[in-house]
Amino acid sequence: MVTIDGNEAAASVAYRASEVVAIYPITPASPMGELADAWAASSRPNLWGTVPVVVEMQSEGGAAGALHGALQGGAVATTFTASQGLLLMLPNMYKIAGELLPTVIHVAARTVATHALSIFGDHSDVMAARPTGFALLASSSVQEAHDLALVAHAASLEARIPFLHFFDGFRTSHEVAKIEQLGDDDLRALLDEEALLAHRRRRLTPDQPVLRGSAQNTDVFFQAREAVNPFYAALPDLVQGSMDRLADRVGRSYHLFDYVGHPQAERVMVMMGSGAGAAQEAVETLNARGERVGLVKVRLYRPFVGGALVAALPPTVQRVAVLDRTKEPGAGGDPLYLDVVAAITEETVGGRAAWSRPPQVVGGRYGLSSKEFTPDMAAGVLTSLAADPPRHRFTVGIVDDVSGSSLPVEPGVVPEPDEGLRAVFFGLGSDGTVGANKNSAKIVGEATDLDVQGYFVYDSKKAGSVTVSHLRFSPHPIRSTYLVQQAQFVACHHFDLLDRMDVLAVAAPGATLLLNAPAEGVWDRLSAEVQSQIIEKDLAVYVVDGSEIARQAGLGSRVNTVLQTCFFALTELLPVDEAVAAIKQAVEKTYGKFGESVLRRNHAAIDAALAGLQRLGVPAGVSATRRRPPPVDPEAPDFVTKVTALMIAGQGDRLPVSALPVDGSFPTGTTRWEKRSIASEIPIWDPEICIDCAKCAIVCPHAAIRMKVFDPSDLAGAPSGFLSKPWTGKDFPNHLMTIQVAPDDCTGCGVCVDVCPAKSKERVKHKAIDMSPKEDHLSVERANFDFFLSLPEANREAVKVDTVKGSQMLEPLFEFSGACAGCGETPYLKLLTQLFGDRITVANATGCSSIYGGNLPTTPWATNAEGRGPAWANSLFEDNAEFGLGLRLALDQEMAEARHLADLLRGEIGPELVSELLGNDVRISVEEPKENPLLQFLFGWAPLLLIVGLWIFFMRQMQTGGNKALSFGKSRAKLLSTSGKKVTFADVAGIEEAKEELS
Repeated sequence: MVTIDGNEAAASVAYRASEVVAIYPITPASPMGELADAWAASSRPNLWGTVPVVVEMQSEGGAAGALHGALQGGAVATTFTASQGLLLMLPNMYKIAGELLPTVIHVAARTVATHALSIFGDHSDVMAARPTGFALLASSSVQEAHDLALVAHAASLEARIPFLHFFDGFRTSHEVAKIEQLGDDDLRALLDEEALLAHRRRRLTPDQPVLRGSAQNTDVFFQAREAVNPFYAALPDLVQGSMDRLADRVGRSYHLFDYVGHPQAERVMVMMGSGAGAAQEAVETLNARGERVGLVKVRLYRPFVGGALVAALPPTVQRVAVLDRTKEPGAGGDPLYLDVVAAITEETVGGRAAWSRPPQVVGGRYGLSSKEFTPDMAAGVLTSLAADPPRHRFTVGIVDDVSGSSLPVEPGVVPEPDEGLRAVFFGLGSDGTVGANKNSAKIVGEATDLDVQGYFVYDSKKAGSVTVSHLRFSPHPIRSTYLVQQAQFVACHHFDLLDRMDVLAVAAPGATLLLNAPAEGVWDRLSAEVQSQIIEKDLAVYVVDGSEIARQAGLGSRVNTVLQTCFFALTELLPVDEAVAAIKQAVEKTYGKFGESVLRRNHAAIDAALAGLQRLGVPAGVSATRRRPPPVDPEAPDFVTKVTALMIAGQGDRLPVSALPVDGSFPTGTTRWEKRSIASEIPIWDPEICIDCAKCAIVCPHAAIRMKVFDPSDLAGAPSGFLSKPWTGKDFPNHLMTIQVAPDDCTGCGVCVDVCPAKSKERVKHKAIDMSPKEDHLSVERANFDFFLSLPEANREAVKVDTVKGSQMLEPLFEFSGACAGCGETPYLKLLTQLFGDRITVANATGCSSIYGGNLPTTPWATNAEGRGPAWANSLFEDNAEFGLGLRLALDQEMAEARHLADLLRGEIGPELVSELLGNDVRISVEEPKENPLLQFLFGWAPLLLIVGLWIFFMRQMQTGGNKALSFGKSRAKLLSTSGKKVTFADVAGIEEAKEELS
């Protein structure tokens, strides 16, 4: 038995059954390729004793091309992908299937971007591959991802039909579970040696030359396309044969369609993927209450074997509900539904069905983009199926108040299985919580007979976003493929999360609550809502100051090992001594490569954890007068208070269809309302030693450190704690300046402190900017920042924008992004918006810039007081340059149309005004002098090349901590101004073109 996730379960088989692995990373399939690469780097052999060649290509299309070539060369080969990555492979997939080349592509099924990007799971990518000729085999659990990966490789070799083996992204790919691992002998038993040799004999070789990939005309193409039919006709039996041989060896039985439920069921659901686990729990519960319901799990989706489906259905079935995890707009039905309808109709008309009257079939959608699918939702579908008439073309799991498609769901119809322990952990990205919980699941899985499951909810933002870990431990097999709903153990690894979201909603009555906080005064720091929940649910509350223990041990903000140790001490899943030893062993495995000092620090934190753990005495009544603050300021715009606020509070599932934009257009400037307050320390400014350099402001990745220069009269009404100092620059005589932190928006990265050159001569290690515990300054700095925002913005015409100081007087229109703390990309975007923010259109490339720049619930691209600011759009990773070109062409055409209209209206608006407008060419294209080729180069392309060079130099200097490149703004502005020309410059973080005139 091993405890691994779905990606590793599939990759383990794929790697051992392959000689060539062509990879390109894409979430959530990336770990499969990464594991294969790591195994090859460590010279791990495949089944035949050789080390597979793992090659990372330039794109998913490149990986598919390399796969195609390897197969034609007679190698057994594989690849891994998802979403748009799979779509880029489609042209090669048609070729591979048409040439009867056996292979398996393993897919962590993921949403295809439509109105928005989503990294989460559904079947929209897989459904796009239906016509390619690949067989489609679905797994619904980690164990199945392991087993059916082997079935796919074995059947593909025998049948000569390539396979696409898929499982749900994140829900299965990233779920940690305890499974029975297949040994090499199991793989050898299913992979037919003669079929492998036959594949090798068909390779392209000059010893037996053939031509493949010919161009055919109308006379023969149709006939040749139909020639493959016997191979597809034989495939289902070969797949079932592989499944049967697997069952003979390991005892786990699979079929093309597996039925569970009442033998005389009248109502049956049909579905594939991880949702089947939740549906099976609903079926078992309803049958135990006297109903007659069932579930058909689809394994082999292509070829779709109608006879096998009908044979799996009980002859008593009267109604069938088909659930698709995809949406095909405008179709007569979603894909699986149409296949089921066709199968039942054909088998009935052909007289091959057990019933005289076919069952009524309805279809619905669920689970798009990993939307939660619970047993209660499955029960709702089965209940709706009993209505007269049953609902058709329904949705479940959302509230559709636009087209009225959604089914009602009654909570609590199907209770969670009560055996074992259910635990939920709230943490922040990069604090180690998820890694520690994965280790905890593996520790328990390997050290006990308990079955384990770990599922980890991330949002798609980077470090600092909320993570929620759901762990289950049970003496029985765990099929609950949905989030923990009633946890007996809840841990909040960051105290501020209690104010940001309803952490205790998931706590079961009598549960244990573990808080990371100093014990002294912790009850009084809780809001009235939290105190009330603790009392009403009779929670046992424990506290440990994990942050302080981690700091003293030299671990910074990584509290994971401290809280993990306390978890084992409170749950007694293992004897404490054994658990501590296992945690230390896991730490050595995870962090050993970083050196002995890192291990000592972690061991010290683990040892100190138990000593710091205390039980909190819970009073009989609520004593707090403070309420949980609203997710956003009530003064926020209407859309933010009604829509964004629910998403920030983790309650986006409550939003109805009518609340969301139909085309994916969202307002900008919403990060200013989020107030994540994730830093434990924030920078505090000392004006006594500040030298007005503005370096702290220019390097801040989140625009959380800002500078303003203002007239002394503007200080009227300033809070008592608001600091300022005389401005030393000659550009604004008799003015004051201030450096101000946004305390709830700072991430605590400390880059501003690192770059600050002003050091105290009296106090050791004291600078003009120092990090200090946030709680000591929070109320004062909140008031200060609010007042800071009320100070007038600088007059752009009076500011010297060609200096670091001048640029930092300007308002940033990129603020408080969700980028990782200390991000090296976002300072450039912030500076770009300070210089040109009200005139920028951004063509963004998918990647980090699309996550910190365009990931809901909020976006950092902001507007100024006039409502102007960057307009942002993201197409795909692969077409960024082309997308930007299209935007540029549209802008050029708009300018041409404006000039044309102005000329047509010369008589109405006056010839002098028209001549002036047309004479002052404000087009943003580069205008090259025609009279001198040398000047044309110097004033046209040389500035662009120098700017890009300076840009790259600045980035490298930032990465190495150098300060010389802080003169970049000055150098660039001087360069632009001396050219006197309109120029183009590119941002390496994903902005293709931002073209402006600087006069």
